[in-house]
Amino acid sequence: MNFNALIIGGGVAGMQCALVLGSAKNKAFAADKNVGIILHQKTSHLQNALFNNVLGLDPGTLGADILVDGKKQLASLYPEISQIEKEKVIAIEDAEKGYRVITNKNRYFSAIVIVALNYSKPVTIRGLESYIIPHKKANPAKERIQLKNENHLIKKGLYCCGTIAGWRSQFAIAAGSGASVATDVLTLWNLGVPTKIHDKK
Repeated sequence: MNFNALIIGGGVAGMQCALVLGSAKNKAFAADKNVGIILHQKTSHLQNALFNNVLGLDPGTLGADILVDGKKQLASLYPEISQIEKEKVIAIEDAEKGYRVITNKNRYFSAIVIVALNYSKPVTIRGLESYIIPHKKANPAKERIQLKNENHLIKKGLYCCGTIAGWRSQFAIAAGSGASVATDVLTLWNLGVPTKIHDKK
C-alpha cells in the first residue's frame, strides 16, 4: 500500500498528528492524500499514565483509556486515515521519492514518514541507527534517547515527533509536537503556504 504520509506510533504524538492531518481532508491540497498510522501501542507510556494536569481532560483520566478512545475518535471523524494494527516496524529504507516501511507482516511505501515512538531504549528499527543520540531534555540517569532532528525534521521526508524528537514527556508537549509536524506536512502539501487547520462552528 502506498501513502503520502505514514505515521509510526500510536501514542499521544502520533495520534494527534493523525487527527490534524485528517482534519484537512476537506482542503483541496489534502483531498487526494493517503494517510496511514501504524498503531504500535504496547510500549506506549500512556499504558500506565494518570492525568490530572492536562487542559481539556477530566482529572483522573487514564492513559490506557486514551489509547482506546483515540483510535475510536480517529476512526469516527476521519475514517479515510488507515489504521494499521498488530504490526511492528522493523525497518525504514530509502526509496525513490520516499521510503519503504517494512513491518513484521507487510511492506509500505510513503513519500513522508513520521516517527512517533517513545524515547526508551532500544529503538530496533533498522535505518534509524545513525540518528540516535542521548536525549537532551531527559534525566541522564534514565538513559533516554532521541533522534537527531531540526524542528522535527530528520531529513527530507522523514520526521519525528514527541519524546523521540527530544521533547519532555508531558502529554501537552507530545500532543503539540505531533500537531506541529502535521502542520509542517500540510504546509508542504499546500505548496509552502503556512498552513494550520481550525475547526469552526
